[in-house]
Amino acid sequence: MAGTPNAVARMLSLLGDEWTLLIVQRALLGARRYGDFAAALPVSNTVLSGRLQSLTADGLLIRSQYQSNPPRSEYLPTSMGRSLWPMLTSIWEWERRWVPEHAEPLPRMHHATCGRPFQPVVTCRACDGPASGKDVAAQWGPSGSWERSIPSGTNRRRSSGRRSGAALLFPQTMSVVGDRWAFALLVAAFVGVGRFTDFQAQLGAPPATIADRLSVFTDENILGQSGGRYGLTEKGLAFFPVLVCALAWAQRWLPSPEGPAVLLTHTACDRRFAPVLVCDQCGNRLRAEQVLPVS
Repeated sequence: MAGTPNAVARMLSLLGDEWTLLIVQRALLGARRYGDFAAALPVSNTVLSGRLQSLTADGLLIRSQYQSNPPRSEYLPTSMGRSLWPMLTSIWEWERRWVPEHAEPLPRMHHATCGRPFQPVVTCRACDGPASGKDVAAQWGPSGSWERSIPSGTNRRRSSGRRSGAALLFPQTMSVVGDRWAFALLVAAFVGVGRFTDFQAQLGAPPATIADRLSVFTDENILGQSGGRYGLTEKGLAFFPVLVCALAWAQRWLPSPEGPAVLLTHTACDRRFAPVLVCDQCGNRLRAEQVLPVS
């Protein structure tokens, strides 16, 4: 339906909050009860209670009573919640490798199948070949447009953004997915938009908004500037797995009646692109239960 939020906008409304991502991540690693989450995350009781309630309402967690007297419940990830693991794995690796501002370095991930620390690699489901932002072409699908891909500012749960103490593990990721204009701007950079006026024309955002987001991305070395054009740095290009895994999740679980918001093509095989993560050590496809942080 014209003008209604598409899968991208709905995904950003659900996931554009760091506490939401961190709680889902802990649930995938085995946290079940309120005390498990409280012990694992430096989050206030008010915020934790609110996020658990909203994650249950949004279908990412299910609340199950395990004790009746007194009543006690646990929170289990649904299929929708469990399928966020490729996006969360990609975020963890990008922050670990490219963001030096963590108080303590993020540990590498361990692949239980081959028994080694690893880095996730994006491949094409159609041909099993490697894929990157340089060989995946994007075009709007039936429900796609910049206008429909940007969530409204009134329906989002926010963690106060990258400048607050809430940005604990994913500070620079949240400067992208935690801001309704920044995600769209980065996607525009991936499809070749490079000039200030072109960003403004494509996104329909106020000039001050575009200038602020470009400043953030250049400060964080996600974008570089040369000759009046902005382009993705090596660090910016490395965010590609997060973008495509987030998009794949959104279009699976939050579809529009008209069809996909974005159509991706792997230019190496000229077929529809869907991301698959593999282990860079053994080459096997990754599965959620096989990915563990190195202690």
